[in-house]
Amino acid sequence: MQTSTEISADAPVAGVTTAAVRRYVTTSIPYVNAAPHIGFAMELIQADVLARLYRLRGDDVRFQAGSDENSLKNVQAAEAAGRTVADLVAENAGRFQALKGVLDLSTDAFIRTSTDPGHRAGVARLWAVCAARGDIYKRAYRGRYCVGCEQFYKATELVDGRCPEHGTVPETVAEENYFFRLSRYGAALRRAIASGALAIVPEHRRNEALAWIDAGLEDFSISRSAVRARGWGLPVPGDPAQVIYVWFDALGNYVTALDYAGDGAPLESYWHGAASREHVIGKGILRFHAIYWPAMLLSAGLPLPSRVLVHGYLTVDGRKIGKSAGNAVDPVPLARALGADALRYYLLRHVRATADGDFSETRLRQAYASELAGQLGNLVHRTTSMLARYCDGTVPAPVADDVHDAELRAAIGALLAVVAGHIEAFAFDAALAAIWQAIAAANRLIATREPWALARRGERAAVDTCLGEAAAALVVIGRCLAPLLPTTSRTLLAQLGTAPGNRIEPGPLLFPPPD
Repeated sequence: MQTSTEISADAPVAGVTTAAVRRYVTTSIPYVNAAPHIGFAMELIQADVLARLYRLRGDDVRFQAGSDENSLKNVQAAEAAGRTVADLVAENAGRFQALKGVLDLSTDAFIRTSTDPGHRAGVARLWAVCAARGDIYKRAYRGRYCVGCEQFYKATELVDGRCPEHGTVPETVAEENYFFRLSRYGAALRRAIASGALAIVPEHRRNEALAWIDAGLEDFSISRSAVRARGWGLPVPGDPAQVIYVWFDALGNYVTALDYAGDGAPLESYWHGAASREHVIGKGILRFHAIYWPAMLLSAGLPLPSRVLVHGYLTVDGRKIGKSAGNAVDPVPLARALGADALRYYLLRHVRATADGDFSETRLRQAYASELAGQLGNLVHRTTSMLARYCDGTVPAPVADDVHDAELRAAIGALLAVVAGHIEAFAFDAALAAIWQAIAAANRLIATREPWALARRGERAAVDTCLGEAAAALVVIGRCLAPLLPTTSRTLLAQLGTAPGNRIEPGPLLFPPPD
């Protein structure tokens, strides 16, 4: 393991741990009725930052994503397109998997719920364990069902008779289904959430979950008829006339991907033995991850998640993302045109993770030109160019304690720990704001000291001190960027090296003008 004095793109961001700590980080698994849009790209990037931070500290991390393929939404999308469900979900799942390279993600695994044999066996086992506890039973049911949410709604939960999420009128569904005995677990869930054993971030989402519990939990449907599902989905064990309802199936992926069916080493390492089990999800599926899923785990005798990190919605130019609205922005061409880090930067810096935010390609390009190229890129270019011109291409050690450097030293001094703290608290915008404050301080130092003027006057010690401080700051900035903008971090640290005396390796502009 690296020591705290070793600085590279893979160096610890906030100190060194003495032993590997196991952590499990997951995104939700999205429906694959359509290609991925920028809203889910944001969730993937957020989870990736957490996973990278933990790895940089020396932790043993499993970062997992996947696709939810056994839903009625996927069936209906395939019917509308005149395609088989298997073909449609395979094509779209492939697009979601490809985001790993497009967005520079560090995922370790991707689970497809319709094809993964371990998932099918794991869900069957989860069903059997919960049934053995007396938590699954069958009864007739009539209710209002939103296909978009894959959820039954009470009349009191509708807004003017419409789904609060999609604005559509739910279908009236009457059939005999299997139910999970959620009502049994209200008290245990409340204790876990109120005590922080199951932490929900931010606090207002925690309070929302507690309010649901206090209003009284009702048992929920976990199957639907195979006829209504068009035969698509995982069959209920012992009852082929029913398929497992999407949430009991989909939520199980977090343990089925760890060989829950075989109860093997991954489950022991990253669920039972993990120091943290963290789900990064959108606010629209909080109920399922904060109430349904923990209740299923309690029934199955499995540990609860450690944290559920809940992000807000992303709109596009002020409008909710939707196929019907025609504004489902594809992240792929944007990342290819501007680079993955440009898209990562915008979604992390200009959208507060715990609140709703807006995406605009115009503002993305403005942030690229002004903040990435104009501030960070300009600082790197100026510093490396002047090191080559005035210091023979070698990073100098500061040779004087110049009062002009005090602001930059203060900005850099605790930056590693500050950035790590913000990331761990799910505050990526604050982490990048702190880094950009240091970038501004370094730019002010160069503008104030004017190394070119110092060189003309023959003040070599002052030149070395100014450029040495700027280079040292950029190394710290590069390390801080490692979990956030990984390509930028690698490029920056490769150019500057790691210590005074190193030869610099000038390269192309970090953020060149886009085509």
